[in-house]
Amino acid sequence: MPQVDIGQARRRFDELLERAFHGEDVLITKDDRPFVRLTAPASPEKKRKRQFGSVEGEIWMSEDFDEPLDEFQEYR
Repeated sequence: MPQVDIGQARRRFDELLERAFHGEDVLITKDDRPFVRLTAPASPEKKRKRQFGSVEGEIWMSEDFDEPLDEFQEYR
């Protein structure tokens, strides 16, 4: 990952944005310490698609899940 001082990054901002857009992470430093990282957002094609029904039968709900709890009787 290329590292660029913030002063240099100001002068080369368009170039650094293009590099980040094409998938290269760019680290901008300030006083020789990491300051900001430019990175392209994840493209929708790279995101894992949801598989509906993949946990079917693994999740259940108690029959009395919406009944008032004994600990809260005084609040009713």
